Amino acid sequence: MNLPLWCLLITALLPFWLAFWGSSVRRREFGRMDNHHPRQQYARMEGRGARLWAAQQNAWEALALFTAAIVAVETVGSGGWLADVACVIFVVARIGHGLCYALDLATLRSAIFVVGFLAVLALFAIALL
Repeated sequence: MNLPLWCLLITALLPFWLAFWGSSVRRREFGRMDNHHPRQQYARMEGRGARLWAAQQNAWEALALFTAAIVAVETVGSGGWLADVACVIFVVARIGHGLCYALDLATLRSAIFVVGFLAVLALFAIALL
């Protein structure tokens, strides 16, 4: 498996990591996890739990765009080391984004989001060239 596909795998696993982390916070906040109505329970969360829920949702959204960028790069068979660098930057940015969400570092989180978004745009540009 090449580096962009490894990065895609890591990115695909990030929402699950955030979900597991959020579930442990949810269990502490409510004393139990409501598996019959988990989304309603998440909606009542505050603080770190609510931010982890939002981070998880954002991770799913980012995964769609990153997947499209990887498909574009892999389809045209171009990119080389430049695509590898853009993929690694995206993964590091997404991990940082989730951590910043959990730690309530809103300004840094937004800056990291922009870095990740620019990395995805770079992948599309690489595929188009």
